[in-house]
Amino acid sequence: MMKDKNQETGKLSWSTRISYAGGDVACNVVFGMVGTLLTLFYTDYAGVNPATVGLIMLISRIFDGVSDLIMGMIVDRTKSKFGQSRPWILWMAIPYAISAVLLFTVPRSTAMVQAIYIFVTYNFCCTVCYTAINLPYGSLSAMMTRSSDERNMLSVVRMGLSPLGRILAVTCTFPLVKLMGDDQAAWIKTMSIWAVIALVLLVNCFIHSKETVVIKGRQEAGNVPFRQGFKALLTNRYFWLVLVLWMLQSVSFGISGTILPYYCKYIFHNDTWMYSTLYLTETLVLVGCIFACTPLIRKFGKRNAALMGALVALFGQMLFFFAPYNFYMLLFSCIIRGIGLAPLNAVVFGMIGDVVEYGQWKNHIRQESLIFAGGSIGTKVGSGVASAMMTGLLAMAGYISSSAVAVSQPQSALNMIVSIYKFGPLIIAACAVVTLLMYQLDKQYDDIMDELTEREAYGIL
Repeated sequence: MMKDKNQETGKLSWSTRISYAGGDVACNVVFGMVGTLLTLFYTDYAGVNPATVGLIMLISRIFDGVSDLIMGMIVDRTKSKFGQSRPWILWMAIPYAISAVLLFTVPRSTAMVQAIYIFVTYNFCCTVCYTAINLPYGSLSAMMTRSSDERNMLSVVRMGLSPLGRILAVTCTFPLVKLMGDDQAAWIKTMSIWAVIALVLLVNCFIHSKETVVIKGRQEAGNVPFRQGFKALLTNRYFWLVLVLWMLQSVSFGISGTILPYYCKYIFHNDTWMYSTLYLTETLVLVGCIFACTPLIRKFGKRNAALMGALVALFGQMLFFFAPYNFYMLLFSCIIRGIGLAPLNAVVFGMIGDVVEYGQWKNHIRQESLIFAGGSIGTKVGSGVASAMMTGLLAMAGYISSSAVAVSQPQSALNMIVSIYKFGPLIIAACAVVTLLMYQLDKQYDDIMDELTEREAYGIL
């Protein structure tokens, strides 16, 4: 049977790229709410203490990390007519949508009952459903093409479109909540709308994203024992570097997304149009620059493009220090930061695909799912620690939670909100610069692929 020319070259059509990216849009519609507005909902609408929220999220992230490893092994051993990673997108679409709505149905009860309910529903959504859909989704990209350039384009389109999910959920949630009554029922209705949209996008992603990569000799090698595979993962130096970069990307969104609603509500005393304006502006700038930086990536490589961007983001955050109480300075800082973050967001998942090839070259073991699982652990644990630190700092500063009436926060809490938003993104950008300086895989990649091609011609991984 004749092979499709695009399949032979690893070329992906634009409809495939967009449909695949739609899967991440779906994840971000839901997870954007979890990473940004959920904490505010818990503290200011459900009346839960911020320290309790932070502790639950931290403990849950540890469970989440374990679930990633388990899911990585499950995906590696999955065999179906749809492939290895792809079927999970279909199987978990409905449970994921339902779990997202359950996050907001916190009962009006004692603090203990609320804490237990939040722990159970948060873990059902994030630890079980999100892991079982997002990890196979990520590893699917390495099974769609082996071309580094195509993976770069897939990463660019994915990361260029994925923020649209957050834009839709985060910027439109407050207006919808206010329109529907500005109470807990309004949050449930709003989340139900986002869940239906996510479900449709996930099904479309499943239909149009196919696994086409076939590695000669892989089937003969059989399943790799967990200990051997885990050792190969631990000794893959570029896995660790990309894990840190992926974690920093996630924590960056978590810091700005979690604190910004508090900043607008209590510093600017406007939690509707100001918050939507700031978040929408930074995200739209990020999206536009992700697509615009494709020529930059082709000319300078993934590492160098991301490094230049991290330096720009560092500069943009430093601008905020000059006038932290000025809305327009904050807006300008968000624009510069969005420009700087774009290259790293554009290349990070392409880097993970390259790490898969590097691991096969170094250890003769191909580990798409386990590498994506390990990277996902870093992002989830990192963002969990960041959330716990932020809510813990707010609690230490005397932040007052209330679901009934508007409250006046003590000056110590207001100062803490400002400090977190000033120093958090600055630290993240500085860490990204240091990590990228250590990443050298771009220089080796072509030689690695030439050797892999030669080895696989003889059925050797």
